[in-house]
Amino acid sequence: MSENGDMGHHDEHDHDHEQSFISKYIFSTDHKIIAKQFLITGIFWAIIGGALSVIFRLQLGFPDMDLEWLRPLLGKWITTSGKLDSEFYLALVTMHGTIMVFFVLTAGLSGTFSNFLIPLQIGARDMASGFMNMLSYWFFFLSSVIMFISLFLETGPAAGGWTVYPPLSALPQAIQGSAAGMTLWLVAMVFFIASTLLGGINYITTVINLRTEGMSFSRLPLTIWAFFITAVIGLLSFPVLFAAALLLVFDRSFGTSFYLSQIYIGGEALPNMGGSPILYQHLFWFLGHPEVYIVILPALGITSEIIATNSRKPIFGYRAMIGSMLAIAFLSFIVWAHHMFVTGMNPFLGSIFMFLTLIIAVPSAVKAFNYITTLWKGNIVFTPGMLFSIGLVSFFISGGLTGLFLGNSAVDINLHDTYFVVAHFHLVMGSASFFGLLAGVYHWFPKMFGRMMDEKLGYIHFWSTFVGVYLVFFPLHYIGIAGFPRRYYSFTSFDAFSTFADLNSFVSIAAILTFGAQFIFLFNFFYSIYRGRRAPANPWKSNTLEWTTPVNPGHGNWPGEIPKVYRWPYDYSKPGAEDDFIPQTVPYSATPESNTDYENELAKPEEVTPKVKAEDEA
Repeated sequence: MSENGDMGHHDEHDHDHEQSFISKYIFSTDHKIIAKQFLITGIFWAIIGGALSVIFRLQLGFPDMDLEWLRPLLGKWITTSGKLDSEFYLALVTMHGTIMVFFVLTAGLSGTFSNFLIPLQIGARDMASGFMNMLSYWFFFLSSVIMFISLFLETGPAAGGWTVYPPLSALPQAIQGSAAGMTLWLVAMVFFIASTLLGGINYITTVINLRTEGMSFSRLPLTIWAFFITAVIGLLSFPVLFAAALLLVFDRSFGTSFYLSQIYIGGEALPNMGGSPILYQHLFWFLGHPEVYIVILPALGITSEIIATNSRKPIFGYRAMIGSMLAIAFLSFIVWAHHMFVTGMNPFLGSIFMFLTLIIAVPSAVKAFNYITTLWKGNIVFTPGMLFSIGLVSFFISGGLTGLFLGNSAVDINLHDTYFVVAHFHLVMGSASFFGLLAGVYHWFPKMFGRMMDEKLGYIHFWSTFVGVYLVFFPLHYIGIAGFPRRYYSFTSFDAFSTFADLNSFVSIAAILTFGAQFIFLFNFFYSIYRGRRAPANPWKSNTLEWTTPVNPGHGNWPGEIPKVYRWPYDYSKPGAEDDFIPQTVPYSATPESNTDYENELAKPEEVTPKVKAEDEA
């Protein structure tokens, strides 16, 4: 590596060299192109996942509706009476959850922005391994193809909930959705896990080894801290899901009994003995709960950057924000059994997991408090990205509060597997993370494509989505308290639930309209790529390094030397400074003398490399 941290490549990158379309845009090793590949694939899956939810919301909200008009799309899964097949309904719910959690909010969010921002914000030419980075996308793409094919199988896609609990998932003969669809689900997830691990290793290595001169850990943007911590969580937890899936494959295909014992099908006893389906739950949720933070932490990192930039204020509690993310990462590994309070676990053990679950609310509250304090008395610029970031904070708080109920083992016994749980995680994890993804797209679109998205369409998109999400998920809390079980095909046969029929119809209408509002974003996104207003070099007047590159950076990011870093990334509205932002590349000597005290607190002398210090003093 050369002195300025460019791996000795910059001469090569100063001159364009001919690349074929395939090598530049298909099998690219450029982190920016790979990020766009993740984003476009994630958008495709978001449309599929959203469409599936619209179909099953039609069934829930209007159980007497004739769905014959869907037969050209769904074929035999529409019954002769024009209703949705009950087994296919479970498959829709399963595939919706799988797609949104893994393919959209894990790969689409973390894959896009970790790839795009890590080299640009730490001052690196590219990822540590461009080839490994390319492989991570193509494993994800292969996983996507396999999962997509499963939607068209004769027996239908996997049906067992997105958690695919055995014994339903371990017995191919149990229901149609336990057959080939479940096999393809497991194969697709193996490739997905490989993709995630390859990406995580790359992200961690890049952040540790390829930071530019002066970029100490205490000067990293909070986005990079979030991506780095997320990669560590994924690296430690996804192999456990791989082990769970592998044992499930053994039970399905090789006659083992890891999860099966005393099973009867059609009155006939199976030979499996000694297994435990609870073992699968332990393995799954050891990934499942860290997965919540694998999904939300990148969104929180993006929100930290956007809120500080558009509040024109330093982020409040920079070190507390890092500490809270580290605490969340640690605690996320020791709370998994709060998903299992109703499995018959020892009440004493349940009380321990309840205590740890409630403790994790503390670092989460620190983040929410710091966001609000950063916004307080800020000179706020309401860009679409800023609105989606504020929307994320709103969902994170309102959805997080309902988590306090579910974290209490005594209350959870009544609320477990009801629509209260659905409402909780769709707000605090699903919608909040999705808003983080949208905020990131609006904010970094100029750097991705060199053009600006239309702000008015962005405002319409935000308000229709923000209001729509609350109209969908807020009423579900009340339905859940009333006892509505999740994943049930129909409630019309239960007199106790008939009073909520109108509310269910209302939720379905709101869900359809909210899904429709996303096409405003799709039009804005694809139209702006080609016809949007050309972006200036630094449209948001931001401090981080990515805005020091050309508007359309080539492979290598900076045409000359990589810039050096002298300060933290949140110097906004410093008293006495000429502008209301001071980029990280501006030395302290260029700052008014009276304002260096605060700087020196944030960048202690030992954090400044001798070379940078000598040049600064000169």
